[in-house]
Amino acid sequence: MLKGLLNLFLQSNCPLCQRSTYDELCQYCARQLQSCHHKDPSCLWQDPIPIFGWGVYGGTLKRAIAVMKYENQPQMARPLGQLLGEAWLLNSPNRDNRLVVVPIPLHTSKQKQRGYNQAALIAQSFCQTTGQKLKLNGLERVRETKAQFGLSASERENNLVEAFAVGPELRDRCLDAPVLLVDDIYTTGATAFAAVQTLRQRGIAVLGLAAVATAVKDNHTKKSWASHP
Repeated sequence: MLKGLLNLFLQSNCPLCQRSTYDELCQYCARQLQSCHHKDPSCLWQDPIPIFGWGVYGGTLKRAIAVMKYENQPQMARPLGQLLGEAWLLNSPNRDNRLVVVPIPLHTSKQKQRGYNQAALIAQSFCQTTGQKLKLNGLERVRETKAQFGLSASERENNLVEAFAVGPELRDRCLDAPVLLVDDIYTTGATAFAAVQTLRQRGIAVLGLAAVATAVKDNHTKKSWASHP
């Protein structure tokens, strides 16, 4: 009887489908999420900005990210960050294991409105899984920008001009390891490019970006960034 009451107490609803579950996700949604996994997470790992992506942005993974960001379910970041971290440990394209992990920041007004930065929560889970060093405030978003959704490639780029600044945890410090940026989604590369450019202009080495989901299935979009100085 005590065991039954304990199980009832520990039960919760799956944030994706509302089924009762003892885990973070029900078995059905966990299987559906795994089906979004990239066969080769490092297929976009090349210059000018190497990208490591756990899964393809669509299906259950798209739903999981939307629930995390827009339905006040920050706990979704933990399993997503863990999946990204496990994939990194198995498929890391980096031979040097020393990294400084920096999440892509939100502007303070947007973070206050949402209550959390999903990229920061994913980065925390990623570092718990991989053992890498986390710098939550390595970057700051100093200019409030429009939502990138619906903007053209040039509009996305202009939208992020001078949007980032080096944060207090990296400012005036000599790092002995490169930075790995972490975000929830990689799409056109505008956000990644702006963040990488901000760090590199201050002489900070950037290894690349690790994202839970990538909306890019080939190198066409990435190649367009090669023309940037």
